[in-house]
Amino acid sequence: MNEIFNDSSFSREVIDKIRAEEKDWEANEVAQFLRKQAESKEQFFTLGDFPVKRTYTAADLAETPIEDIGLPGRYPFTRGPYPTMYRSRPWTMRQIAGFGTGEDTNKRFKYLIAQGQTGISTDFDMPTLMGYDSDHPMSEGEVGREGVAVDTLADMEALFEGIDLEKISVSMTINPSAWILLAMYVVLAQERGYDLNKLSGTVQADILKEYMAQKEYIFPVEPSVRIVRDCITYCARNMKRYNPINISGYHISEAGSSPLHEAAFTLASLIVYVEEVLKTGMEVDEFAPRLAFFFVCQADFFEEVAKFRALRRCYAKIMKERFGAKNPESMRLRFHCQTAAASLTKPQYMVNVVRTSMQALAAVLGGCQSLHTNGYDEAFAIPTEDAMRMALRTQQVIAEETNVTQVIDPLGGSYYVETLTADYEKRIFEILAEVESNGGTLKLISDGWFQKHIADFAYETALRKQSGDKPVIGVNRFVDNQDDPEIHTHPYDQTTAERQVARTQRVRRERDAEKHEALLKKLVEVAKDPSENIMPVTVELVANGATMGDIVETLKDVWGTYRETPVY
Repeated sequence: MNEIFNDSSFSREVIDKIRAEEKDWEANEVAQFLRKQAESKEQFFTLGDFPVKRTYTAADLAETPIEDIGLPGRYPFTRGPYPTMYRSRPWTMRQIAGFGTGEDTNKRFKYLIAQGQTGISTDFDMPTLMGYDSDHPMSEGEVGREGVAVDTLADMEALFEGIDLEKISVSMTINPSAWILLAMYVVLAQERGYDLNKLSGTVQADILKEYMAQKEYIFPVEPSVRIVRDCITYCARNMKRYNPINISGYHISEAGSSPLHEAAFTLASLIVYVEEVLKTGMEVDEFAPRLAFFFVCQADFFEEVAKFRALRRCYAKIMKERFGAKNPESMRLRFHCQTAAASLTKPQYMVNVVRTSMQALAAVLGGCQSLHTNGYDEAFAIPTEDAMRMALRTQQVIAEETNVTQVIDPLGGSYYVETLTADYEKRIFEILAEVESNGGTLKLISDGWFQKHIADFAYETALRKQSGDKPVIGVNRFVDNQDDPEIHTHPYDQTTAERQVARTQRVRRERDAEKHEALLKKLVEVAKDPSENIMPVTVELVANGATMGDIVETLKDVWGTYRETPVY
């Protein structure tokens, strides 16, 4: 057996001695104390339902191979993807922003950059997410309300006006229409004379988690996965520093899943995407170094740290052992993290600052590469400038004042954290094996398997909150009957839709109509041939003034749309 404790100090004899001492402690000191004061529960669990022992010792790590823990920047990257981590530079502080028109959000970007933000993260409104132009009937009342409205390249130009895209990393939170936004970003960079290989950032693009959890999809699963494949291969060949996908567990968690299912389901999606790209003939080491991830950081502090460590280890093993990756860069899981929006409350809303701070610290101790901290007012509306400044200052305090960045993986070696990391790895691989044995990710999405697991845990969590078994300060514990101080939320500008629609209609009038129709016909031909990459023709279309709706509606005629079979 390959043991972590394989020197004379931690021989099998010593491990047995530790176990015997722990048993004696339980029978004497613990039993005697419990007769005087009982514990608050008969059994303790993590937020994700992992049983938690009273204490952990070296004996709990006896079965953990030493190479599975390893060193930062070395396979299997449990302790971090890079050898110096935050000692070289802190994580990217990427506060998400998006509302109104491109000009409106551009002002927020510049404000946050002036406050010390080191990366841009962009939220798009619901019509943009779903591929509707702002003047489509389905967009009424939603234009620029919960994100920035982008219909055409002109909107992208306004969004990033005055911002050097070669010097700042840009993330775009977009899913079924992701490739169109990526095409607009490419054309904008080309217009400015940028080197595409110097652009950094990511487009979320992960469509499978939409069918599992968030439900923002347009096309059936197969063509949607094809689009993701095309984004990955296009960027691997044309944008060497750009992450063409953020494979996302965040939305799986926000839909109500357990932390374990967040982790395992995300890796199930990864496997599909890698297999699809490999079918094109591209080698795994050509594209895997630019795959990136997006996870939530929930309230269970040590569980979240262990989850992130286990995810790195699982990913490294999948890429090396399953897909034959040879380049260490292909095995390094890099992830953006966001604190848990679902944990924010309206009652006693300033307590959200504390929640977010604890979650952000866990994300940092878990080794994130970039981080968004939620605003204290996000349970009401998109955050105000004051809330975003406080959220950014939270990150800056952790980075500059706490000294937690001085030591890499400072919780590594904790008996509890290492045990929970190993437990997570084991359970993740068990779930992945179950997925494969039952027909694979795409089949189980169609069957509603993922959706049922998420819904079941969400329902159980709701019951626990209702009963008080899951404490929520200000909601079911320490409820204050006094009214909270008045909160000033971010206002919605009623002129947004009018301003946005005017620009979209101007672009339609001014574009080359004949060339536009020819390119739409070309798009149809490309869409019908699954061996073709859809990105180049999309780049041509947006450069010629095509709207997002033009492209999406054309492809609906080719591929159809997706309707989920409800699962009860």
